[in-house]
Amino acid sequence: MEKNKAMTEEARENRFRMVKETHRKSLEKAIEEKKADKQMTALCKQISKTKNYFTSSSCAGRIILLQLPKEENKKDASFHRKWHRKVKEKELWEGINSKTIGEIWFKLDPFILHIGTNNLENAKKILEIMKKNGLKRGGIMVAKPGKFMIELIGTQAMALPIKNKEKTIVDKKTMKHLLQKANKKLEKNYALLKKLEKSFRKELE
Repeated sequence: MEKNKAMTEEARENRFRMVKETHRKSLEKAIEEKKADKQMTALCKQISKTKNYFTSSSCAGRIILLQLPKEENKKDASFHRKWHRKVKEKELWEGINSKTIGEIWFKLDPFILHIGTNNLENAKKILEIMKKNGLKRGGIMVAKPGKFMIELIGTQAMALPIKNKEKTIVDKKTMKHLLQKANKKLEKNYALLKKLEKSFRKELE
């Protein structure tokens, strides 16, 4: 019985190592092809170097103009403009004034980080680091023997409609204020990613 249990645990560990290696290669490929968010690259590479953790699909955070052809139907939504950096007022208005359909929403999406590990104790370690860094949104999404997935989400977010069909419903002064606010929030978002990277470097094995 004990022998069978040991074999099962060994099989789970071998499976985890294979999954971790697959995600490591996917990360390297994304970086090589410049598809990985540069603000997230150092953090993901650091986690990938550890023995017991890996990262899967993640986003560093972004400012976007989201097009909704049908009112608030996210299924049909598409990116009208997307920036993984601070945005200038001129380029924002170029996006707003270009041809659109349906509604246009101005959004700031926070970072989303997915981390995989092999047992509950390691998953709890991620949540402890999350709390130490003042991050309030996060939890274990998947909890299976040999497979735990944790999701961490930043709190810097904004979302509001600014255009309906061809009519802009926000004046320039208001839009300037919203953009300044979004840029500051994005800076805070990226600063927290750097803070998390330092903590992971220090505390994860």
